[in-house]
Amino acid sequence: MAGQQHSPCFLHIQSIIALIFLFPLLQSQPATSPTLLRLTTLPLTLSVVDFGAIGDGVHHDTAAIQSAIDACPTFTSKVCYVTFPPGSYLTATVRLKSGVVLDVQEGAKILGGTRIGDYPREQSRWYVVLAENATDVGITGGGVVDGQGLAFVKRFDERKNVMVSWNRTGACYGDECRPRLVGFIGCKNVRVWNVRLTQPAYWCCISEGQIDICSLHIVRCENTSIHDVSIYGDFNTPNNDGIDIDDSNNTIITRCHIDTGDDAICPKTYTAPLYNLTATNCWIRTKSSAIKFGSASWFDFKGLVFDNITIVDSHRGLGFQIRDGGNVSDITFSNINITTRYYDPSWWGRAEPIYVTTCPRDSRSKEGSISNLLFINITANSENGVFLSGSEGGLLRNLRFINMNITYRKWTKYEGGLLDYRPGCQGLVKHSIAGIIMEHIDGLEVENVNMRWFDNHLRRWNNPLDFRPSTVNNISLLNFHSGLYKV
Repeated sequence: MAGQQHSPCFLHIQSIIALIFLFPLLQSQPATSPTLLRLTTLPLTLSVVDFGAIGDGVHHDTAAIQSAIDACPTFTSKVCYVTFPPGSYLTATVRLKSGVVLDVQEGAKILGGTRIGDYPREQSRWYVVLAENATDVGITGGGVVDGQGLAFVKRFDERKNVMVSWNRTGACYGDECRPRLVGFIGCKNVRVWNVRLTQPAYWCCISEGQIDICSLHIVRCENTSIHDVSIYGDFNTPNNDGIDIDDSNNTIITRCHIDTGDDAICPKTYTAPLYNLTATNCWIRTKSSAIKFGSASWFDFKGLVFDNITIVDSHRGLGFQIRDGGNVSDITFSNINITTRYYDPSWWGRAEPIYVTTCPRDSRSKEGSISNLLFINITANSENGVFLSGSEGGLLRNLRFINMNITYRKWTKYEGGLLDYRPGCQGLVKHSIAGIIMEHIDGLEVENVNMRWFDNHLRRWNNPLDFRPSTVNNISLLNFHSGLYKV
């Protein structure tokens, strides 16, 4: 097999010889020749196989992959596609540079290494694929990037898997630490499309003491497009978010299918505000929150839109966990179909279709505020009610619920009757079930909302609206209905 592989130097010589023979052809063509135009406009494509990649899923192909990336021209307006033909390419961390797109073709799979030596010394750079401070970068092709997350399961458990952690080696800190899948840090013009991201092993750290979890991590980026992407993480594995967007602006997510154990789409703010994120036409299933703001929330969130999204069998639908003093404003959720249910209480969430909370994470944290939220054309089937909870110094202001149909019924074995303030704050608190629970709110408009109770134990659902005394003001109810579901 070794005799069939060509060295990069040999391949460069072949390329030079090809150009020598091609040059007279180019000279013989007029400046406007169609042949010349075709040759100069074709994107540059390099195959990792030509740089020595084996693609057997056993031998590491890191050097070949990185060599192909590095061979792409640096100073050019063209995009350079690094192609992976069908095969399984085992690799340590590979780094993209500006102008490079990984073309993982159908039948091809990039496999993340499972050894600690496969990743850089700095824990915050533990990714299978990493682009840092790059422009015009991406991944496409119809193939798979696989983090081999199941290799890190110490004990399988239907409630929640117990995972291997590398903190015992001294290489990292925290309760658990393992490698992540794909990260773009400080990049511009990122595009990820027509690719499957599967089995991330763990979180995506970006700063000491703060950890994000994800298959796809967008950090301090500008102008990101994510479309036609399928993300799968084992449903019983914690800490394997779908897409985390940190401190990034002008992000579009559309036509994505996300099925994972932890949060699916998760904007966060660690070091800067987050503006202008739009997510549309997505399908989501998760044991945590389908869409969650926070809990990292030191800076503001503004101008986010979520439209035409289907959420199924999730522990929480639309969630806000604002814990660090940031402010949230001007957020729209429209045309969303939600099904939420109880799972084991070790997972955050209590089957709330909509969950809007702000409270200090701890005694050192500030109180953030949430204002100008619009929920319109929402259908929900759930085992629990809507939870709206501000705090004394961080009120919820100007929330609007318009054209909503909510059906409540119990179908799992898990007990209800708990409010979930986690992380921090009050933790889990016993409380009777209600259609909408409200506290610390100034300005709530409910219009054309139909609430139905589909439960034989009607006594559990005898309170459609639950107000914490003296904390809820300026409420408007117009065409609000609540009653027993009738077939």
